[in-house]
Amino acid sequence: MFFQILHQSKKSRARVGEINTFNGIIKTPSFVAVGTKGTVKSILPLLLKEIKTQCAFVNTYHLVTHPGVEIIEKAGGIHKYTGLDIPLMSDSGGFQIFSLARKKSQISNLKSQNYNLKFKINNEEKEPFLIRISDNGVRFRSVFDGSIIEFTPEKSIEYQKKIGADIIMAFDECIYYGADYQYTKKATERTHRWLLRSIDKFKSLRVNELKSLKARNKNLKNSKNFKNPLNKIIKNQYLYGIIQGGVYEDLRKQSVEFVVSSNVDGVAIGGVSVGESKKEMREQVRWVSGFLPKDKPVHLLGVGQIDDILDLVKYGIDTFDCVEPTRLARMGTIYQIKNQKSKIKSYNSKSKINQIDILKGKYRFDLSKVDENCDCYICQNFNKSYLHHLFKTRELLAYTLATYHNLWVMEKLFEWIREGIETGRI
Repeated sequence: MFFQILHQSKKSRARVGEINTFNGIIKTPSFVAVGTKGTVKSILPLLLKEIKTQCAFVNTYHLVTHPGVEIIEKAGGIHKYTGLDIPLMSDSGGFQIFSLARKKSQISNLKSQNYNLKFKINNEEKEPFLIRISDNGVRFRSVFDGSIIEFTPEKSIEYQKKIGADIIMAFDECIYYGADYQYTKKATERTHRWLLRSIDKFKSLRVNELKSLKARNKNLKNSKNFKNPLNKIIKNQYLYGIIQGGVYEDLRKQSVEFVVSSNVDGVAIGGVSVGESKKEMREQVRWVSGFLPKDKPVHLLGVGQIDDILDLVKYGIDTFDCVEPTRLARMGTIYQIKNQKSKIKSYNSKSKINQIDILKGKYRFDLSKVDENCDCYICQNFNKSYLHHLFKTRELLAYTLATYHNLWVMEKLFEWIREGIETGRI
């Protein structure tokens, strides 16, 4: 069973469950660390296991541009290639439509001011970023070497199949904040058409893989050296459809109904962290919460601030991904559990993990632990002064120590959340 609910809250739609993947079980609700290019920045895979990080998210677009999905497939898939021995999710590349289109808009504004924004590759001038969006798909120019890359629903699924993540996403168009109703409606309907094409491609690749394995095993069985027909294992991958609809309630509800009724293993809510206010983001999740499936996992894309998590888990969200804990760590922002456990256990939506800026001068002479109430390796072995020193002198170890601690705190937070659901406080 891919997903099972172990405890359903009587106070809200929050639930405790398990997502069962080829590479391990994810206890939900759970935080998904972001490992865009096949690495959670500054952290060894071995340390992720020590932190008890349950899952990470890799970016299909970036892995296509470099090193290329063929080399990842040849290496045996993303887990073997990177050493990430935990369940992995991959995105579809759809978010890059949003991010690169936004850059293209910025470029257009700069061009109107007579800026020259062409760049050269092998002495040939190229136009940057997004080239074209159509019903067929999207054409990008690689930010790595300028080559043209095409993403269609079929190609996105093929890329993700070669990457080999446990959970993959259907191709979608992430709608930029501020889009008018007509554009949002058009983009959402396009996402729905792309979902059906993604499902068809996903199923056909699975069928072809099974046929290939059956033929291979038949040949092996007829050989003199036959020992075991199952010497090659097909790893199960699971497909999520993505809900869009922008800031329009009717479009959000139409989208969730379409996605949930489709033949997908789980659903993800997209386009809720693209520039809108917290109030608007919460409304978008609330609109669809009553339509979310009871028997499939639900992922919220790009959301990971503490107060957001505490609020939105009550709408039935099972997994969250966000760059914030790791990005803030690399900037010297350190999460603090101090005096927060009791507050978080009350599950007040206003509760927040405290943060300190370790670069501030006052920490130069502070020999206290990084966090007095944390039992992670960093807090048991180092002090604020040392971490301040590492950041100020730009030592690479600073990023590792800070990232380790922040991810540890996120895991503790989700342990408390699961406990709160099981004990009837959420």
